[in-house]
Amino acid sequence: MTEIWAGIDAGKTHHHCVVIDDTGKRLLSRRVANDETELLQLVGDVLALGEVTAWGIDLADGGGALLIAVLLNHGQYLLYIPGRAVNRASEGYRGDGKTDAKDAAIIADQTRVRRDLMPLKSGDELVTELKVLTGRRRDLADDRTRTVNRLRGHLNGIFPGLERHLDLTNVGPLILLTGYQTPAAIRRAGTRRLTTWLRNRKVVRPDQLAIKAVEAAEGQRTSVPGETVTAQVVHSLAREVTALNEKITEVDKLIEARFRRHRHAEVITSMPGIGPLLGAEFIAATGGDMDAFDSADRLAGFAGVAPAARDSGKISGNLHRPKRYSRRLQRVFYTSALISIRCCDESRRFYDRKRAEGKRHVQAVMALARRRVNVLWALLRDGRCYSPTPPVTLAA
Repeated sequence: MTEIWAGIDAGKTHHHCVVIDDTGKRLLSRRVANDETELLQLVGDVLALGEVTAWGIDLADGGGALLIAVLLNHGQYLLYIPGRAVNRASEGYRGDGKTDAKDAAIIADQTRVRRDLMPLKSGDELVTELKVLTGRRRDLADDRTRTVNRLRGHLNGIFPGLERHLDLTNVGPLILLTGYQTPAAIRRAGTRRLTTWLRNRKVVRPDQLAIKAVEAAEGQRTSVPGETVTAQVVHSLAREVTALNEKITEVDKLIEARFRRHRHAEVITSMPGIGPLLGAEFIAATGGDMDAFDSADRLAGFAGVAPAARDSGKISGNLHRPKRYSRRLQRVFYTSALISIRCCDESRRFYDRKRAEGKRHVQAVMALARRRVNVLWALLRDGRCYSPTPPVTLAA
């Protein structure tokens, strides 16, 4: 049978599929709805054209999830080519226009000629759940940051003295703002009454918070225009932040429960600085399978903690920050490196040595993150937990 390659330009509601042979000739070009019935019909029609060597797709999740599941369930070999790579490759093809059919044809041709594309496999249910939950937590954390910023802006507009003294990432100040938002209201309550009110709502160190609030209120006797309405907005935003904190706590429990069930959980959390949340992010970013990373260098490159070469002509040894890498995975290694500096003597000594060599703080932390990639990769390869003193292999 004729060898053929299929390229799919995936979308939310529709996909476009182009099939080519070994000469690049188009055998099929079709737009299909993101519906199981139409997708099954497409797979059958493509298989009838010849022996499919590989399918290429530019979307690894989201709108392409159903199509990917259909193809993998039918035993098809599926390769992922990022949309950015498709866009750059399009410059080498004839014509300036951009259509779904042209993109699908480029994907098919790139699938035919390239040997470095990442294959898509049936995902582990536990890994998929961690991807969904960590994504949900990231969305909630972003919403909380935006809401806190809005809260600060409105509070600063009517009561700047109180805004300066409150850390709105803590529970106590949020509870305070659900009851008192203006200088006049806090002055009327007074220190003793405000302390009692905060203590009844389980606020930690209510007396200190009450003193700060009253001092700020005594320093402002002027009422600004729109204070009443702005106070209502502050009250509402404080409740929103509290609700988001509760949702994040619930998601954290779900993430930890599922992460603990993963086969690599004990190994990953044995590394200083990595807990259940960062460990879950690591599994979600890598798929929980180290077979895709044949060396620590490849994992470091994917995480963006290894410099990329930019040599040309007589210029050599020119390194720069990589542009294509997993931001999520870089955050895992960078954050865990920061934490390990405080809790691990070996990490602290490595960081101090890099600082003594003249590196800036961020450079030293990135160097530590790069070193920790080597350690974690080796631990996962060997299936053993971290130990400050590596095991000694006895000679035969």
